[in-house]
Amino acid sequence: MMNERYARHITLAEVGKEGQEKLTAAKVLVVGAGGLGCPVLQYLVAAGVGTVGIVDFDTVSLSNLQRQILYTENDIGKNKALTAKSRLAALNSHVEIKAYPIPLELNNCLDLLSDYDIVVDGTDNFTTRYLINDACTKLQKPMIYGSLYKFEGQVSVFNYNNGPSYRCLFPQPPTAGEVPNCNDIGILGVLPGQIGILQATEALKIILKIGDVLSGKLLYINVLTNDTRTIEITKNKQIIQSIRSKKLELVSTQDCTFIETISLSDIHFQEDLVWIDVREEDELPYLEFSQLKKIPLSTLSRNVDTIPKMDKKIIFCQSGIRAKKAIVLLEAQQITNCVALKEGAAQLQSWIHQQL
Repeated sequence: MMNERYARHITLAEVGKEGQEKLTAAKVLVVGAGGLGCPVLQYLVAAGVGTVGIVDFDTVSLSNLQRQILYTENDIGKNKALTAKSRLAALNSHVEIKAYPIPLELNNCLDLLSDYDIVVDGTDNFTTRYLINDACTKLQKPMIYGSLYKFEGQVSVFNYNNGPSYRCLFPQPPTAGEVPNCNDIGILGVLPGQIGILQATEALKIILKIGDVLSGKLLYINVLTNDTRTIEITKNKQIIQSIRSKKLELVSTQDCTFIETISLSDIHFQEDLVWIDVREEDELPYLEFSQLKKIPLSTLSRNVDTIPKMDKKIIFCQSGIRAKKAIVLLEAQQITNCVALKEGAAQLQSWIHQQL
């Protein structure tokens, strides 16, 4: 039965029965069961990796279904790690699948990662990514990295056989809002699948000890132009030694946690408010109402004079990140009395229809 399931692997001279046994003995932790995590998990489980862990505290939303192919409409509102475990168990009952429906944090990171041979980074935020990297550097475990931007993707393997770490490429995280996420700018639905499959491929190569692992190299892909490049990464021994010698800590992204925020549930539409949309002109949904001013973040500094100083201002964007960055810019220009909307433009549109 097992020989039949993995027959196409066993037939490969580079894998064979011995290689399949290596896969069965391997333990891989996937942090994030979203766009990247879904294809990674499916292919690792299908390949017969013996133990697969899934860390994700998030729940499935309708907007996830465009690219997160493990889930269906019936899963909306359910935890991703637990839902993924159920789907994957139906794919391969011989794999032990462990779900961790919790956030990866400072107090549990080292314990979680210690139980696994390889860690796959399927996250979408820099705080968690740097935490994973630093923990993997300390534990000397390979971290398989993937990132996405509209039509572009990157893949690399860090901390492999004492190779470069993520910090050798990016020593410090960007400032908050400097790098937009897919909530703000969108993403082609098939791109996470392509990058996730490459991440899964690197995991299999590491386990099987075959091929040229992407350690010390960053693979860049643009699916619109079919441009593919490999960039060399130089190991920085000082950075690695520093990570290993220091206590594990969370990075600061110069975030905007000090910015005042407000939820739609706490707003009365008839209040004397000015609403400022800092999205770009072509972003959907389009909103039109009397109190609204449209000033894209890219032009905000040139249009400060058009913003009333005394009125209370609610700043919003597609997800909330650019709204906070806009307030930082406005306050630097002595424009105060601003709050960032916690919800995005789509939720605001629905809320306005309810008010009218």
